[in-house]
Amino acid sequence: MSNQLKVGIVGGTGMVGQRFVQLLDGHPWFKVTTIAASASSAGKTYEQSVQNRWKLSTPIPEAVKNIVVLDASEVEEVASQVDFIFCAVDMKKNEIQALEEAYAKTGTPVVSNNSAHRWTPDVPMVIPEINPGHLDVIAAQRKRLGTETGFIAVKPNCSIQSYVPMLHALQQFKPTQVVASTYQAISGAGKNFTDWPEMLDNVIPYIGGEEEKSEQEPLRIWGSVQDGQIVKADAPLITTQCIRVPVTDGHLATVFVSFENKPAKEEILRIWREFEGRPQQLGLPSAPKQFITYFEEENRPQTNLDRDIEGGMGVSAGRLREDSLYDYKFVGLSHNTLRGAAGGAVLIAELLKAEGYIQAK
Repeated sequence: MSNQLKVGIVGGTGMVGQRFVQLLDGHPWFKVTTIAASASSAGKTYEQSVQNRWKLSTPIPEAVKNIVVLDASEVEEVASQVDFIFCAVDMKKNEIQALEEAYAKTGTPVVSNNSAHRWTPDVPMVIPEINPGHLDVIAAQRKRLGTETGFIAVKPNCSIQSYVPMLHALQQFKPTQVVASTYQAISGAGKNFTDWPEMLDNVIPYIGGEEEKSEQEPLRIWGSVQDGQIVKADAPLITTQCIRVPVTDGHLATVFVSFENKPAKEEILRIWREFEGRPQQLGLPSAPKQFITYFEEENRPQTNLDRDIEGGMGVSAGRLREDSLYDYKFVGLSHNTLRGAAGGAVLIAELLKAEGYIQAK
């Protein structure tokens, strides 16, 4: 398996970093060779550094237990050992921006789970099935950073994956107005019920910054590459409310939508079932075979039952019906730490490799 690319996980001890470690265990293309984190974890083995804070239900993979954690701020040292990195650090926005650019300038591709670069004009923010064409902006970014091989690509906010794919599949009918309420799992805050007992039997009607992201990020994803930067779309108009609910994993959305050209219900269902993107066409290892699954039952999708569809990489919808104020309403669901976080980033990396952007150094 010597043709596998060597991967570093920067921010590998946190919850999303742990999910990267889990997802990459046994990956056909990528092998975790390096893990970096804050100075307090550096010098310990990975097992030692996460022993009391391993948050996943599966055990720590054997292959990484004895990797000695490096200091993430030692950019040259980490970069010299890998072909590319996944970044999932918990730092201030300006610190993350500087760190990711420092890695990119060493000629190392950075696939980021952080929000810091989501609005940097020449950084592609990608849902691989929806806007793979935004990778074209990497050429301009490389020029700005002065590197031939390094760059940053980012994954969007986890909550929008629960409704944007369904709307994207219907772009030909020109959605004009969207109202979405998301009911978001506690793992989206990097927590479980042990860490956050006040979430038991409770709903918190506010998640800082989430509504703005949920309203604006879809427009960037639907934007276009012009003159070396991504110009966001001006429609549809989206308004959201984002609610924290007592669920471990899975973000559920209730969505209302109106179109310029209203499609028939049967047409919507057919398009959802048939929709596929670049990952499906390329047969990428982490790509769901069926990207959007529609449930005919009135009480589906359910977070607990359906979040793991297609290994947590598919999204699901249900309850599509006509509405009295808007054209249609439906319910969507996605797994926030798989499709919405680490899994979505792994799929981006697979797309980047398949399209020639990530290669062995």
